[in-house]
Amino acid sequence: MRLNDLLPGKGAKKTGKRLGRGHSAGQGKTSGRGQKGQHARSGGYHKVGFEGGQLPLQQRLPKVGFTSRMARLTAELRLHELAIPEAEVIDIDVLKAASLVPAQVQKVKVIKSGKLDKAVKLKGIAVTKGAREVIEKAGGSIEE
Repeated sequence: MRLNDLLPGKGAKKTGKRLGRGHSAGQGKTSGRGQKGQHARSGGYHKVGFEGGQLPLQQRLPKVGFTSRMARLTAELRLHELAIPEAEVIDIDVLKAASLVPAQVQKVKVIKSGKLDKAVKLKGIAVTKGAREVIEKAGGSIEE
């Protein structure tokens, strides 16, 4: 076998239609483009979403982003911020009094960011897996 003997498999290559080669060829004259109009012209087409000059749908619709309604009611707290309040048990009310979270917040979650040297006792505050390890290592406890 030689390189010049290699051929594609039977039926792998299909010959294209020979357009505009006379009426008897089946694709003569208008060559499958119909009569007049934009699609019959060479180069006659439009971009996706074009509506003939009318303002396209994606431009007519209002551009409004997404804001979570839950974002106003939740807050994140870093590990090193847990050392700021002087309370024995840290809950949401203590954090609000210390101005660590906004007043309207209903849920607080402690994330692993920063260092914690003080043993703290948390009550009613969510904690990430990494933050839980650091708090327990420092001698603190978490009450769900």
